[in-house]
Amino acid sequence: MGERRAGLSAWHWLGYSTACNAAIGLFFYWLGGKGSLADNLLISMCIGYGCWLGCTLLSLRGGRRHPAWYLLVAALSVPLGFKLAAWLGAVDVLASLSGNVWRVLGPALLVAIFAMLLSTSHFRSRELAMELETTRRREAESRQAETAAQLALLQAQIEPHFLFNTLANVQSLIALDPPRAERMLGYLNTYLRASLARTRHGAGTLAQELELVGALLDIAGMRMGARLQVAVTAAPELMDWPLPPLLLQPLVENALRHGIEPSIDGGRLEVAAERDGERLRLRVSDTGVGLDPAASGGVGLANVRGRLASLYGGAARLALRDNPPHGVVAELLLPAANGAG
Repeated sequence: MGERRAGLSAWHWLGYSTACNAAIGLFFYWLGGKGSLADNLLISMCIGYGCWLGCTLLSLRGGRRHPAWYLLVAALSVPLGFKLAAWLGAVDVLASLSGNVWRVLGPALLVAIFAMLLSTSHFRSRELAMELETTRRREAESRQAETAAQLALLQAQIEPHFLFNTLANVQSLIALDPPRAERMLGYLNTYLRASLARTRHGAGTLAQELELVGALLDIAGMRMGARLQVAVTAAPELMDWPLPPLLLQPLVENALRHGIEPSIDGGRLEVAAERDGERLRLRVSDTGVGLDPAASGGVGLANVRGRLASLYGGAARLALRDNPPHGVVAELLLPAANGAG
């Protein structure tokens, strides 16, 4: 018995159908069916494969089939199965009953209908499970594509301001201080290489992100000179902690642009990574002009919050607070991921 479904192998159907037909043949033989065990098995196989052929023809019509069609298939397959088995050498059960054929056809018809419904439900449940898995896979691919698009958008939003400022500084330094202009171009080259390497992959490590941030701070130090003091601290055992790109960099860029640069005296910018239980705590603090409501609701921080929600759900958070006597502390708290820690 059985209806073959798309996506299921022929061997799976053959094994299932043969086992089902054999079980029915054994059942009728155990009840005292006419003929030998081989006769009962052959009759069951002929009826079962006849039902399968009818169901297969119905499936070619497509769409949902009315139950009456399965009744028709069973009504045709049962008597034809008995006759086919007799032609192949089994006992002719119908001929031996002397006209009282419903004593055999009735139970056989009920068993065939029940077996078809059971088999159809089995294959339908497998088909639905495969469709659900396909849908989940497509949704996962769609989420990955959306995340990649958001990452590219964030990169496009962050880089113009930074690149324009850097190139403008290089241009002004070419005539005034060529060696310094050359060093700044070297830092820019390092930054762009690290940036491209990070954004082409959805996963990375804290060490890679700190390399990118380090190049960014080197360039900022060339531009701002003594107005910028920098400190980066992270324990060596945290360097392999999995960290998606563009979570830490926007916080550093935000501290430079809205904290240190507007301050006449400049300030100190500190980047720290430390372990907090099973979580990673990233902190970017500055001694700049302090919290700016417009900056705290800006594009960069909004994108960081959006990526945190997409990557970690509610398990990660971004917090901003004052850094007395003046300045801002931006803190990321991230859960362990991909075996981190």
